[in-house]
Amino acid sequence: MTVRPALSVAVVAALCALVPGVLYAGQRRPGNLDRAASDAVEAGLGDAHGVLTALVLPTEPPVVLAAVLVTMLVCAWRRRWAGAVLAVVAPAVAVAVNTWVLKPMVGRYYDDHLAYPSGHTVSLVSVLAVIALLATATWRRVVVGAGIVLTAAAGAGMIGLGYHYLTDVLGGAAFAVAATLAVATGLGALTRHGRRLGGVPRERREPADGT
Repeated sequence: MTVRPALSVAVVAALCALVPGVLYAGQRRPGNLDRAASDAVEAGLGDAHGVLTALVLPTEPPVVLAAVLVTMLVCAWRRRWAGAVLAVVAPAVAVAVNTWVLKPMVGRYYDDHLAYPSGHTVSLVSVLAVIALLATATWRRVVVGAGIVLTAAAGAGMIGLGYHYLTDVLGGAAFAVAATLAVATGLGALTRHGRRLGGVPRERREPADGT
């Protein structure tokens, strides 16, 4: 993905995260869309606690950290150093900004915890977005499709278990995409600057380079 389309997608995704954040700022109740989603999940999986728990598993920290580590090691093995850095930095930045900036700023609660944007969703989608950026064009479509299904399933699990509203999940996914693309664009700019100074040898085409 080149720089301009990446930034365009990042801006649209950021707006998709910002608008619900403004609408639900400081609130403690679900919206109409949240109620509809909760009712649908309750009707379909209300009694299947084990299934709901399994659906949420990909968002849990040990699974997310393992995915980050594997992605980084694969990139390092292939000498895709920009990709290895992106694999670590993008999820770390997305989770940190969400936890320490966005959640307190929006101030939306689900029971006793800050809920918007969903931190579990941010961690999952940021890793998926990194993998999509690092994949070839053909595999990128597969990763994006699988990522949408995985995120939707995890969202259903979080709704069913009473962790989040649907809008928390949607906002988390949108912010994760925006943050990952922004980090990738920034790393690409730094890499290009280093090459102009003669300090970094040319790598094979890297999404993080903006190519």
